[in-house]
Amino acid sequence: MSIALLANENWPRPALLALRAAGLDVEAVTETMPRASDAQVLRHAVAQGRWVLTFDRDYGEPVFARSVPPPPATVYLRQGAYAPDWPAQVVLDLLPRADWVGGHLVVVSGRTLRRRALPGPT
Repeated sequence: MSIALLANENWPRPALLALRAAGLDVEAVTETMPRASDAQVLRHAVAQGRWVLTFDRDYGEPVFARSVPPPPATVYLRQGAYAPDWPAQVVLDLLPRADWVGGHLVVVSGRTLRRRALPGPT
């Protein structure tokens, strides 16, 4: 199974490069659609079938409160200081669990994982 990813503007470049070096299909908002709104990023992720990778806690609000169609998955890293390669390692660790991640907003906080089912099509 091939997972396509969309790294939000706040995704660190070292982690982006590490995911690409691992052979993953990772599009970066900073490269293809800088300054896009959260809703634009989500629509793009849906159209492209990409998981959203973000440090922005506001990505749940458009989906859960405003009925913006959800992407296949959203991985929200909720972390203060971290090593430059940590975000990439989190994603690499989640990929073998794609069935568990797909269809969910996954919140990563330190060593804790929480997930909330994304709403289905309306």
